[in-house]
Amino acid sequence: MVKVHPTAEVSEKAKIGEGTSIWHQAQVREDAEIGNNCNIGKGVYIDTGVKIGSRCKIQNYVSVYNGATLEDDVFVGPGATFTNDAYPRAFLWDESRLGKTLVKKGASIGANATVICGVKIGKYAMVGAGSVVTKDVPDNAMVFGNPADFRGFVCECGHKVEKFEGKGINRIGRCMTCGKTLTIKKESLKKV
Repeated sequence: MVKVHPTAEVSEKAKIGEGTSIWHQAQVREDAEIGNNCNIGKGVYIDTGVKIGSRCKIQNYVSVYNGATLEDDVFVGPGATFTNDAYPRAFLWDESRLGKTLVKKGASIGANATVICGVKIGKYAMVGAGSVVTKDVPDNAMVFGNPADFRGFVCECGHKVEKFEGKGINRIGRCMTCGKTLTIKKESLKKV
């Protein structure tokens, strides 16, 4: 069953998955797709054509504009914004200006972060609160600042991976919180 608060506006042309809750004054536009068991907070704006996977948590007052795709298990903190035009002008708009953004499975975006269109945020990556993301973020990377800069790697559990071993193509890190290991591939190290 989908739960939609009476003050929310959800287009009849939007697709909403089972178990999803949409709270006070949220707006979900036509052709938006939201997966199963998501929580869409108060005042969230989800633009036309946005795709959101299952088990996502979109906190209060987030704006997700056309061109954004969020895969399963993504967390977006309060007040975060996903832009869709890298060179905005009030008097210019057509589909050729639309910038695409992809947030991969399990990534977390902190409160009041801004994601500039055209980037990819990798699996289980973590973007710190208030950051401005202007370039791709590798899988499991932790970034923060303005512009967001690489600060280390994080485990699926969200804690920083501190201990790395190896010097070859891949480095193996261990999460000191949950004990899982993380393999960082050489190409990811080049991106940061």
